[in-house]
Amino acid sequence: MSAGTKIPIVVVGGFLGSGKTTLLRRSLAGHSGTAIIVNEFGEIAHDQALLRACSERVSVISGGCACCVRREDLVLALRSLLDDHERGVAPLRRVVIEMSGLADPSPILFTIASDPMLRHHFEVRRVIITVDAVNAQSELVAHPEALKQVLVADVLVITKTDLASVQACDELGGRLAAINPAAGICRARDGAVEGAQDRDPLDGPATPAPRGPALPAAPAPAHTGDVHAVALDAGAPLDWPAFVVWLSMLLHARGEQVLRVKGLLELDDGSSVSINGVQHIMHEPEHLPATRAPDQAPHLVLIVRGMDTDRLADSLRAFQGAASPLRQSRSREEVRT
Repeated sequence: MSAGTKIPIVVVGGFLGSGKTTLLRRSLAGHSGTAIIVNEFGEIAHDQALLRACSERVSVISGGCACCVRREDLVLALRSLLDDHERGVAPLRRVVIEMSGLADPSPILFTIASDPMLRHHFEVRRVIITVDAVNAQSELVAHPEALKQVLVADVLVITKTDLASVQACDELGGRLAAINPAAGICRARDGAVEGAQDRDPLDGPATPAPRGPALPAAPAPAHTGDVHAVALDAGAPLDWPAFVVWLSMLLHARGEQVLRVKGLLELDDGSSVSINGVQHIMHEPEHLPATRAPDQAPHLVLIVRGMDTDRLADSLRAFQGAASPLRQSRSREEVRT
């Protein structure tokens, strides 16, 4: 890892019993340089022993979720790993955080992105959430934690596919796609991700599974029914300065209600920008040149709480519409010069 390169963090979560540890044991087998932080809701850490065979560096945060009562412990664990890495005692290639089955990923991402030391040395690359093919349909209705995990995921892994029918897996895939349209969706059997035999599933992009029809979302519990993932379309390639102003104003005014921002934006100069943020904290945008074809189609997805998503979309289009005459004026000036 070159000097100045941030250490990648992969956050792996999923509701109770959804197969997080099984996925990690399969994915980490034969890969060195990975430190694992296991968060157990109870006082007894069971997963630690199972993951010892995959990594010599397994830290445990027990007695509560790292998203709330154990956030300080998470910071201390990451700082300890960083200290060993910088002293050359135990060099790191990456860190995997296995959340407890009840943990909310958003505060964990916020903790890492807002801590002055951690954000300088670490970067959360992806949030992977395991989803039980047998029980997820009912869990998404009965447990707000399960729904929140799906909403914040970058990659959704449908597990236990050998215990469910193909139709059930297709229907679940369609429901997950409707809940979180920005997430990649793949399937796993006994912890082995389909199509990932020749690569590390924690590193590469998800292999999308065939998605069934977009089913209507299940009724959400009352206190999570106001959380929505909305895909926004400006109707044309974006004017980057106008978009930055729009997003800055949105986060300044309603940042606590914007749980996640992620997307690949197509700009009016033919280039693309990848953005990723949690509430008020935005990671540095990655500008991709026009000559580099992105792996995904342009998209912008916001996960919001208690906001009118129609007004959100209208405001983005209004900002872009106001910027259009300015773009034309700049183009005319460039032609004259």
